[in-house]
Amino acid sequence: MNILEQITVDSPLVMAVLNITPDSFSDGGNLFDQGKPQLDLILSAAEALLKSGADILDVGGESTRPGAIVPAVQEELDRIAPVVESLWQHFGCDISVDTSRAVVMRQALQSGAKLINDVRALTEPETISVAAETGAELCLMHMQGSPDSMQYSPQYVDVVAEVQQYLQSRVEACIAAGIDRNKICIDPGFGFGKSHQHNMQLMLNLEQFKEMDLPLLVGVSRKGMIGELTGKPLEARLAGSVAMAQIALQGGANILRVHDVAETCDMIKVWSAIKQLQEG
Repeated sequence: MNILEQITVDSPLVMAVLNITPDSFSDGGNLFDQGKPQLDLILSAAEALLKSGADILDVGGESTRPGAIVPAVQEELDRIAPVVESLWQHFGCDISVDTSRAVVMRQALQSGAKLINDVRALTEPETISVAAETGAELCLMHMQGSPDSMQYSPQYVDVVAEVQQYLQSRVEACIAAGIDRNKICIDPGFGFGKSHQHNMQLMLNLEQFKEMDLPLLVGVSRKGMIGELTGKPLEARLAGSVAMAQIALQGGANILRVHDVAETCDMIKVWSAIKQLQEG
C-alpha cells in the first residue's frame, strides 16, 4: 500500500527523523563515528523508532538547518543509498528520502524508498522528471531562499496566502508533468525562511491549507519556534514539541515529522480517542 493511502481522519502518520548527517540542527552526528555514518548505529536507531510507533522513516543526507552548507552530490549519495537499502532489507518499512537531487532520489527509490520529501519542492534540475518516471509519492515543501541564507531576513506580505500559492503552483507543475495528484502531500515549511511570527501565523491558519484537498505534513519538532515559546534549548523541547504537534493535528495535519516518536504516538492515541468520542 502507498504511504499516503494509509492516512485516515482519526489516525495520522508519524514520520521519524533519521538524519545521516554530521551537522543537522538537532541530532547531527549522532549516527557518525570518526566522521563516517555507522550502519550498526543507524539500524539500531531505526529499530527503536519503529518499535516506538513510527510509520515512516525519513532518511536525510543533507542538513537543511539555517546556515547549512550543501554537501557534494556524491557525499549525499554515499550517505543515503546504503542506509535506505539496509533499512528496506532489515525492516521492510515505509521509507521517505529527504533530498532535492535527482540522482539521489532515483537511487533511493531503487533501494526501497517510497516517498520523496523535498524541501525545494522539485525545483532542482531533473527532479520532477524522476518523480514522474518512477511514480514515487511526494512531499512538496515551501522554503523562502535557501538553507544557507533563509533565516537572515524573511519577508512576506501575507505569509499564509503566499505559502499556499507557492505550494499550489508546485502541485500544478507536478500534475502537468504527469504526476498523479493522489501521490502528493504538502508541507508549509515551518522554520524554512520564516520568522517566529510567520511560523505562528501559519500554525494559527493551518486549516486553510486543507482547502487544497491534499494530505498535510507538519514538521515543528524541536525547532526554533518551540525555543522561542518555551525559552528551552534543543534538548529540552520535548513537551513544547508534542504540544505543538497536537495543535497541528487540530489544524488538520495528516503526517507529523518528529524526533520524539514514542511521546508523539502517545499524544496521538489520546487525541484520537477524544476526537472519536466527540464525533459520537
